[in-house]
Amino acid sequence: MGRVTERRRVLRIRDGAVSSRPDTLVAEEPLEIRLNGRPLAVTMRTPGDDFALAAGFLVSEGVLGRAEELANIVYCAGATVDGANTYNVVDVRLAPGVVVPDISLERNVYTTSSCGLCGKTSLDAVRTTARWPIADTPPVRIDPELLAALPDRLRAAQRVFDRTGGLHAAGLFSAEGELLDLREDVGRHNAVDKLIGRALQSDELPLSRSILLVSGRASFELAQKAVMAGVPVLAAVSAPSSLAVDLAVETGLTLVGFLRGSSMNVYAGEQRIAVRPRGGLSK
Repeated sequence: MGRVTERRRVLRIRDGAVSSRPDTLVAEEPLEIRLNGRPLAVTMRTPGDDFALAAGFLVSEGVLGRAEELANIVYCAGATVDGANTYNVVDVRLAPGVVVPDISLERNVYTTSSCGLCGKTSLDAVRTTARWPIADTPPVRIDPELLAALPDRLRAAQRVFDRTGGLHAAGLFSAEGELLDLREDVGRHNAVDKLIGRALQSDELPLSRSILLVSGRASFELAQKAVMAGVPVLAAVSAPSSLAVDLAVETGLTLVGFLRGSSMNVYAGEQRIAVRPRGGLSK
């Protein structure tokens, strides 16, 4: 099975001094996801948690929503011409009675580690219908101080990043700030899918009392994945896209960006942020 990291020799130049040394790199390999034996998608990912990644991807696509809808996931033997198993092809089998969606060219997508669902032909094709509306009752209320502490907690738990400096992370936190799960991947969307897939496998969806924190930016796709999993709060250490904000407003998702130190921007769903104004909120 592919390893999470690989070693490569590099030429290192520091202040004019030249040396040769091994460097640790994050591994990146393709993963083909099949659904009931039919090809569905290919994503570039860091090997590991492949079954969770496939399950989470299918939650994001609106195919799966409950653990009982998933029969099993297996690596495909004989994935190459010579019959070898590369551990880069998985087949997801749905439980009897679960409707198999039409796998057309529109749904047959190629995803990359950087941009996610690049193969989607239109915005409408991405806007899948959520199983659960964001309905945290009573509403989750998060202190800004608690949110501000989460990036450091996420960073402290990133074991592979410490060795490579080349991975994105997605962390699932409780409303009280407890780190519930953490996944790392060369693609931020894959890290989120791994989190959601593990929640599906544990029959913990919807994640209606959780905070999803992602390294990097908050794209439309990450906002969509949060909505599809029933997550009420999505926070990112960098900027959101305009479409991510639009989706958050439409669905009631709380979207926080530029979460750095004690600073943050709340782009939507501010009712979940327990702000204590000093002389009134500035606009």
